[in-house]
Amino acid sequence: MHTYIHKVYYYETDKMGITHHSNYVRWMEEARMDFLQASGCGMRGIEACGLTSPVVELECRYLAPTTFDDVISIAVSVEGYTGVKLTLSYVMTNSATGAEVFRGRSSHCFINGAGRPVAIGKHHPALDALLRGQAGQ
Repeated sequence: MHTYIHKVYYYETDKMGITHHSNYVRWMEEARMDFLQASGCGMRGIEACGLTSPVVELECRYLAPTTFDDVISIAVSVEGYTGVKLTLSYVMTNSATGAEVFRGRSSHCFINGAGRPVAIGKHHPALDALLRGQAGQ
């Protein structure tokens, strides 16, 4: 598991005074990028191998609102990895109150420059080993 911290900015809130729902998906992506970077296999390295990793599925469950200046702790963990598809889970918690505010999941495939799915182990063995280890495989 990896933890990423995000502070809610004023522009992320709407007229109701709470964070707009679309921002949580952005935070998931920020946390995913931070997870990969902290693991030593950041997106620059993945892209240097000629690969990208688009989202293929999202699941979001909003549990409690967040507001301007809240500090959100985002726990990221590998839920599943097949060598082609990576599924991450996210648990967001308000650092001040301890309240769980969001649970989500994102799935990503790995594709080459032609847009075709690839087995990551053939193109980026270090990332493959890392993800298999994180997934408990």
